[in-house]
Amino acid sequence: MLSEITPKQLKEKLAAGENLQLIDVREPDEFEICKIEASQLIPLGEIPGRVGEVDKTRPVVVICHHGFRSAQAIQYLSQRFGYDNLLNLKGGIHEWALQVDPGMQVY
Repeated sequence: MLSEITPKQLKEKLAAGENLQLIDVREPDEFEICKIEASQLIPLGEIPGRVGEVDKTRPVVVICHHGFRSAQAIQYLSQRFGYDNLLNLKGGIHEWALQVDPGMQVY
């Protein structure tokens, strides 16, 4: 079962200063359009070669445009490397813009 976090829940956790890692699996051109501050870009296709950059010791929120690529990344990391601390941002960056940051550019 895929664990998810809503944009509003993520906003609350960030505001509370929780120690989260934010991994954005979109492509660099998408990341340039809009991003959540403090998120780290690791495009989906680069995950296998950069798995060491994904923390196993704290909650990791995985982000994409609508939540599909991030779900793929989570499935891969969970099945191949045993990660059990990953959360999918429900609705992705698009839903974050709608619910949390209405001034954010969307595409």
